Amino acid sequence: MAFPSLLMSLGFPWLDALPVSPLTLAEIPESEYGSFVLTGVLLTLVVIYGMSKLGGELSKRIGLPPVLGELVGGVLVGVSALHLIVFPETGAIADDSMMMSILQQLGDLDGAALTHIFESQSEVISVLAELGVIVLLFEIGLESDLRELTKVGYQAAVVAVVGVVAPFLLGTVGLVVIFHSAVIPAIFAGAALTATSIGITSKVLSDLGQLKSTEGKIIVGAAVLDDVLGIIVLAVVASLAKTGEVDLLNVVYLVIGASVFLLGSVLLGKFFNKGFEAIANKLQTRGALLIPACSFALIMAVLANAIHLEAILGAFAAGLVLDETDLRKELDRQVMPIADLLVPIFFVTVGAKADLSVLNPFVEENRAGLVIAVFLLAVAIVGKVITGWAVFGQPGINRLAIGFGMIPRGEVGLVFAGIGSASGVLSKPLEAAIIVMVIFTTFLAPPLLQMVMKKPDDDAGLEDTEATDTPELAVN
Repeated sequence: MAFPSLLMSLGFPWLDALPVSPLTLAEIPESEYGSFVLTGVLLTLVVIYGMSKLGGELSKRIGLPPVLGELVGGVLVGVSALHLIVFPETGAIADDSMMMSILQQLGDLDGAALTHIFESQSEVISVLAELGVIVLLFEIGLESDLRELTKVGYQAAVVAVVGVVAPFLLGTVGLVVIFHSAVIPAIFAGAALTATSIGITSKVLSDLGQLKSTEGKIIVGAAVLDDVLGIIVLAVVASLAKTGEVDLLNVVYLVIGASVFLLGSVLLGKFFNKGFEAIANKLQTRGALLIPACSFALIMAVLANAIHLEAILGAFAAGLVLDETDLRKELDRQVMPIADLLVPIFFVTVGAKADLSVLNPFVEENRAGLVIAVFLLAVAIVGKVITGWAVFGQPGINRLAIGFGMIPRGEVGLVFAGIGSASGVLSKPLEAAIIVMVIFTTFLAPPLLQMVMKKPDDDAGLEDTEATDTPELAVN
């Protein structure tokens, strides 16, 4: 019973005459609505796990990467279909969510309460999804040999630079020349084309047992550098959107900060590992190895975030550092169950946020966006595929695999679209076109990558899978 109602029942009828805001109860969710938020989160997780396993299993049985099934499962329960899992950032409200309808049946909730519960639940799921991708990149770092990765470092750097410059120039110039877009919106759309989703690509490589192949190391290294370059590009276009001018000081700060962070992380491994092993060996309670390792990964993620880089880069760097310890194999084994719980949340929510309604050509306002989307999609694919031919000094390298591995934009592309939309720079057709490009590149990359990396006569790939016996990260 609410506190005002309780007072009235005890003989304070004058309270009934007071103006009571409908938001009164929503302002104290801990006492009134905390259980509903928890119920919503738990039900949402049940849906996420169910669809991730169902989609992943079906996808694997028909010969496609499990991550594609998780993404499709997310689409089915998301804003494009069943509306079981929707998020405010996609423009959805509480009334759009079937999950909120279920909760409303469980309790007598007014509109304000339902909105508060919806926003709180969405925030919790989003945070869990972010933790999921942090754990994923930490595990990818653990599975990546730092010494081998540095051997292809210069190749990865070239691939990353080409993968940023080519789509940016092609997209920006094409929009201005062909579609007569204004310069700043065209630059923003070109910047969105530079993104690469390291989470999706690395998951597919792990599923294929190709994470430690030469192509896999180049792709992962390039995707990490691409993420750093993408953050710098985003800072530039964001300042353009706000002021029409580029804040050179901020750009220089990001370049220096990113360089110091990544190089410092590599050097840290030489001095940190012995101390880490000593701490882990002295602890005698449960989690003696896992807790210090995860704490280190989170600290690195916080440091990356503090200098305006992506938290996932910090987690990846932490994995690279701990990969050099003698306890790596045992740590790999212990991190797996955490990844199994958190990583599917990330992939399903990426699918759930993909609004496929922008693909409907029968809606008049979508048509202009679809025409631009075809152009952006072509640039998005070509601009990344050509990166495979930027690799030199590697005879017999699978260039298509490298190019296809750089294609998916995923959540990174959605960040660009979201910031562009919030700034008011993007028109509705151009915003829709960017979203279509992100959706298609995200779903196209996994089957394309599998097609060129997993061949019946690919003995090397089979030997790599058998030799490493590396467990799959999320769905297997």
